[in-house]
Amino acid sequence: MKGHALVRFIVLAACTLIVTLAPDMAHAAQGGLDGAKLSMLWALPFAGILLCIATGPVLYHHLWEHHYGKFAAFWAALVVIPLFVFTDATTAVHTLSHTVLLEYMPFILLLLALFTVAGGIYVEGNLHDSVFTNTALLGFGTLIASVVGTTGASMILIRPLIRANDDRDYNVHVVVFFIFLVSNIGGSLSPLGDPPLFLGFLKGVDFFWTTTQLLPDTLFAAGIVLAVFMVLDVWLHHREGNFPKKADPTPDAPLHLHGKINLLLLVVVIGAILTSASWKPGISFNVLGTPLALQDLLRDVIFVLVTFASLWLTRSEHRKANDFKWGPIQEVAILFAGIFVCIVPVMAMLQAGAQGAFAPLVALVSHADGTPNNMAYFWLTGGLSSFLDNAPTYLVFFELAGGDAKTLMTTGAATLAAISAGAVFMGANTYIGNAPNFMVYAIARDAGVKMPSFFGYILWSGAVLIPVFLLMTWVFFI
Repeated sequence: MKGHALVRFIVLAACTLIVTLAPDMAHAAQGGLDGAKLSMLWALPFAGILLCIATGPVLYHHLWEHHYGKFAAFWAALVVIPLFVFTDATTAVHTLSHTVLLEYMPFILLLLALFTVAGGIYVEGNLHDSVFTNTALLGFGTLIASVVGTTGASMILIRPLIRANDDRDYNVHVVVFFIFLVSNIGGSLSPLGDPPLFLGFLKGVDFFWTTTQLLPDTLFAAGIVLAVFMVLDVWLHHREGNFPKKADPTPDAPLHLHGKINLLLLVVVIGAILTSASWKPGISFNVLGTPLALQDLLRDVIFVLVTFASLWLTRSEHRKANDFKWGPIQEVAILFAGIFVCIVPVMAMLQAGAQGAFAPLVALVSHADGTPNNMAYFWLTGGLSSFLDNAPTYLVFFELAGGDAKTLMTTGAATLAAISAGAVFMGANTYIGNAPNFMVYAIARDAGVKMPSFFGYILWSGAVLIPVFLLMTWVFFI
């Protein structure tokens, strides 16, 4: 009976929300979605799906694991159904096709290509544990995260790092700092590094803009965090010296890199992105009312071809050694399909600025004279990215800052840097702030590392990262 009661409640809530939104949609049907005429209720599906993503893996893990697709479909339906019922078919189809074809498909195809390519790169062997070894691995991972993505760098290096420290009594801090640096901060220098930055690229931000603008911020944050790690690792090594050394379950062995062909495929992915940004033949195809540029179509096709090439050219035993599985990317694809649909009315309201339902948020990130408050952009983007997914959070504040890439890259460069840094860096504050965080946590826990709980991890990030972000605010965003 409880299950039936829950189903009836959900259906009733959905119907109530749809009926409530109907008047707004009647206005929105005139010439597309007019964000100034949409009420805050239109943000409920977006808030709902993000809340489920934040709480599902922690509070109701088994239910979430088996039914996350249904959760995503439910919240997306609360946008799609009113869109078709209360507007004309042309408005509904054009709105959804624009989101799916111009934003969701390039986004998920890039993630698929990077996930597959990184999964084919296997590092065999075991390094001797030392402060230098650990610092070098963390530093190297931070560097390559902007090339192979935070997910790719995390999957390539987390197992070698765990093997190097599996004979220690104190090794939790190594994985925690790995999440800080490799799974988050290191992905800040290119659209390949972290999903929020690729969404910015799709919105018109130049490929190398993040490299030049965020380099000082990244060096500052990564340098301090790495220095803190070195001091802590030296102290813990010294402390362990007072105890008998336990047997190394994975004896030292030379490193061997397998799946090198994937490095070439990675170059192809980068080339495809750079080409799509520089080559403008002026040819486009209209699909369901959405113009698709030839260079963008070619880029997306290359992503697909790279995925298949990686699967064909990489030996299966190397993927097996990496514990490569399709589950993580499948979950990301399904959940982000729901996110991209649910964010449509939110984007329309943000574009309305002070005339829309988000006028209080506009006031919060603006000074009295109307200029942007970059400190507020940094902390609000970062605060939400800590508990919600950082990619949609980036989109929300990108639109809140005006949504025009050309303006944001020039006169609004400090604001865009604050949004980008907040989304990428502060995803490290919790296990759920960025997709690789929880993946690394699960791998380390399975390997026998006594990882801290959800709130225990927050104590680590609060002690290490929050002081760094406060310093960053003083140096870069005031």
